[in-house]
Amino acid sequence: MDQASVSRRQLANQYLVLYNLSCAILWLAVFGRVILLVPLVGTQHVYGGVGNFAKWTQTVALLEVLHSAFGLVRSPLLTTLMQVSSRILLVWPVVNGHPRVTAPSPAYSSMLLAWSITEIIRYSYFVTNLRGGVPSLLTWLRYNTFYVLYPVGIASEMLLIFKASEIAKKTWQWVYLGILLAYIPGLHSSFSHIISTICPY
Repeated sequence: MDQASVSRRQLANQYLVLYNLSCAILWLAVFGRVILLVPLVGTQHVYGGVGNFAKWTQTVALLEVLHSAFGLVRSPLLTTLMQVSSRILLVWPVVNGHPRVTAPSPAYSSMLLAWSITEIIRYSYFVTNLRGGVPSLLTWLRYNTFYVLYPVGIASEMLLIFKASEIAKKTWQWVYLGILLAYIPGLHSSFSHIISTICPY
């Protein structure tokens, strides 16, 4: 590998460290806000205190599609696109588009908690991995908290989509119901994929 290639790889590595560290901090802020807001004002008012921040924090993840497309990371492009777009759907058309029925729901708070804990661990894992050494505790958290966080997140997402479908315009109602149906085969494939990656642990 020539010097120019080494320099580009080092620059890409530094960028990814900065990106993942920034995302970990952003999701830590989301987590902190939810944890503070729930006992202070109740789940029905969490959206007002963190909704906009969480929405844009999740939107930043669109960069991960570009990372995959340009070969900065080894994640498959289609898988990355599906994972990111599913969350974009939740924070924009579903919650942002129908806040009257989705924002007051406890499912919104539980979704954010599941997402934020998952992402704090995931991005922290990536940062330490890029720096050359992942603490064993972080590895354990990355490959085991899924058993609790995944079902909580999925159940919360499905409930919010269902709530949005109840008041959405006819076309969007069919879209949302189609998405809910797609969760069924998607759950099996996603669960199987994640289990295959964590079996050594």
